[in-house]
Amino acid sequence: MPQPQTLTLEQQFCQRSFETQVDRMSEAQAKQFLVRLHEQMLCRETLHQKLLAHKWGIEKEATE
Repeated sequence: MPQPQTLTLEQQFCQRSFETQVDRMSEAQAKQFLVRLHEQMLCRETLHQKLLAHKWGIEKEATE
């Protein structure tokens, strides 16, 4: 299993700011935010996969 990455000082600040924002949310707001965040993470994952496939020359041909 890979070693966990340590955060830069800037990233640590960003994380603490995020925690503060979440603490101030209602439960409903936090749930809605979490669902949107997950969707964005999935989109980012797809984008990374496409970029790597293109870089490695293994992208699927568009048949549609």
